[in-house]
Amino acid sequence: MSRAVAPLLRLAASALPPAPCRHLNCNRAVVSRVHRLRHPQLYPTTVVLADGSTVTTRYHEPRKIIRLPLDVSTLSEQQRLLRLQRRKPRQKVTMEEDVDDSFDASRYQKFWKR
Repeated sequence: MSRAVAPLLRLAASALPPAPCRHLNCNRAVVSRVHRLRHPQLYPTTVVLADGSTVTTRYHEPRKIIRLPLDVSTLSEQQRLLRLQRRKPRQKVTMEEDVDDSFDASRYQKFWKR
């Protein structure tokens, strides 16, 4: 069986193009551009890092900006309390006014229809 398979393997190997010496994928030079003939739709997006710096990258969804989360453990105690206070929902202030009701309905009885 192995004698019958060996010539077939040699024939199949000779029909294939020669393999490159380095096995690199299509993203080998992504620093300049994506070297693909066909690639998925990617949208330019600005990524805001935790320190405030920005990087423009490609993202699979059409987003304008992406903010990466901030590590709260690296902040000072005052900054941490300020951020936690901003996260809490604000309570709505309701102002109730005491209105003096001096309305007398008997003064307007003459305008009523009977």
